[in-house]
Amino acid sequence: MGMQQAADFRAESAALHSLIKSEGGVDYDAPTQFKAWSLNAVLKHLHYWNEMAGLQLTDESELSTRLQTVMSHKGGMRGAEAEHFSNLAGDALLEEWRQGFERTADLFADADPKARLRWAGPDMSARSSITARLMETWAHGQEIYDQFGVARENEDRIKNIVVLGVNTFGWTYKSRDEPIPEPMPYITLNAPSGEIWVFGEESETDKISGSAEAFCQTVTQTRNVADTDLMVTGAIANDWMSKAQCFAGPPETPPAPGTRYTRERV
Repeated sequence: MGMQQAADFRAESAALHSLIKSEGGVDYDAPTQFKAWSLNAVLKHLHYWNEMAGLQLTDESELSTRLQTVMSHKGGMRGAEAEHFSNLAGDALLEEWRQGFERTADLFADADPKARLRWAGPDMSARSSITARLMETWAHGQEIYDQFGVARENEDRIKNIVVLGVNTFGWTYKSRDEPIPEPMPYITLNAPSGEIWVFGEESETDKISGSAEAFCQTVTQTRNVADTDLMVTGAIANDWMSKAQCFAGPPETPPAPGTRYTRERV
């Protein structure tokens, strides 16, 4: 059957592709609510790092070369992505990204989930790598759904992102050189299917409850927690949700309340 996370990554990517494909007259250069990135910029970013994940399995030498290019590029990560795909934009880029995510999903479907793969930081498992691609696709997909004025219909594959959010509780603090508080808050979330997902030790003093989608939006920083349905109780829970970060890199500040939302369709 292959690795489930690879199938989930493929499904999330295909859902986003279908959304864009179904929109008429897409303006690929219009700024989104995410740092004014355009759809072209979002798709180049997703396509580039999907390819990089594939190179973890097929060509470590090329992976190292590209990582060095990103780290040394005068335009930083986005500059490297734009240069690499300088001749791609619009519908042609959309199709190249689709073919690329299919290739990456195929590669990871056949991979050993526990295989250790090289990356910019510490090595990671194949399962962690493709889960990160799923999370990135879902997170960057949010600004596209918001741009088009479409409320996303999630499926239970977002549990991968929930688990990533839970597992990076400590990372949120470590990345800020702050002591990791204990214990992690008790979490109860409503899955898209209606299931209840529970994490942590039961507690009345520090707890988080609400929809799994809202938790995913908060830990991926696609919404301020104040703009979600999460019920947050306790000092540790409130502090974590104010800056939760399930992705790698330097500390990022969540969007200000009211700045990320689903636009009205015109």
